[in-house]
Amino acid sequence: MINEILIAVGILAGLGLLFAVILAVAYKKLRVEEDPRIDQVEEMLPHANCGACGEAGCRAFAEKVVANEVQISKCTVSSQAAIERIAAYLGVEAGAEEKRVARLLCAGGKREAHSLAEYAGTLRTCRGEAVVTGGPKACAWGCLGLGDCVNVCDFDALYLNDDGLPTVIPDKCTACGDCVEICPKDLFELMPESRKLIVQCKSLLEGSLAESKCSVACTACGRCVADAPKGVIEIRSNLAVVNYELNHLASPEATLRCPTNAIVWVEGRQFEKRPTVWLPLGRVEKYTEDV
Repeated sequence: MINEILIAVGILAGLGLLFAVILAVAYKKLRVEEDPRIDQVEEMLPHANCGACGEAGCRAFAEKVVANEVQISKCTVSSQAAIERIAAYLGVEAGAEEKRVARLLCAGGKREAHSLAEYAGTLRTCRGEAVVTGGPKACAWGCLGLGDCVNVCDFDALYLNDDGLPTVIPDKCTACGDCVEICPKDLFELMPESRKLIVQCKSLLEGSLAESKCSVACTACGRCVADAPKGVIEIRSNLAVVNYELNHLASPEATLRCPTNAIVWVEGRQFEKRPTVWLPLGRVEKYTEDV
């Protein structure tokens, strides 16, 4: 009996030793040497692991940078000085990448959008409201204002203003996309900062019907189309749509005759009042803030 146990133990020990030798040889023969510059580049990155560069994290981005598969400027979270340090270390061009920020395509806060009911569920989230007939707002496309996007932002780049609308702080926004993914109404979009002409509405209702549910809804009146250079704005499915391929032609003039302030020219944060603009036809107030 003892002999049988010793034989079994000996066989297992032999197999273990054999496999260890095989693994050691395989490691030596198949090992891929990692470029030590990857560690250095990763150390110089912001360690945000936000995904704004399109990679899984800073380590994955560092590997792509060292392999010369992406430009360093793709990391829009890094400062220009940090990008230049990495470029100098690797002896490559930094490249150019425009910073992107999240924009909310809805301006219908508590004061503007009508409610049909009051949500009293235990799950006080936008997603919780959205599963109950789409939420209590009369506009089925509107922001629900419970701040799921604010809670999911790891960079404190979002806050709810006094109108119950999520407002992005551009300097803190990394364009990680978390707010885009969590919004049950698909209201957030990541945009280059140069895109300043924004339609803050996604309602597809027609004219007065849209405005009856939200005072800042796009009514598809076409004034912005007429005032913008040809092709910059068009009306699709009762909604003004900006053609950003012609973004270089866009200007604030396209916003001035909008009767509901659904289309705005954004310099910095959205939804903060700017000085009143006086026109021959009367007064128009804009709701953006220069920061």
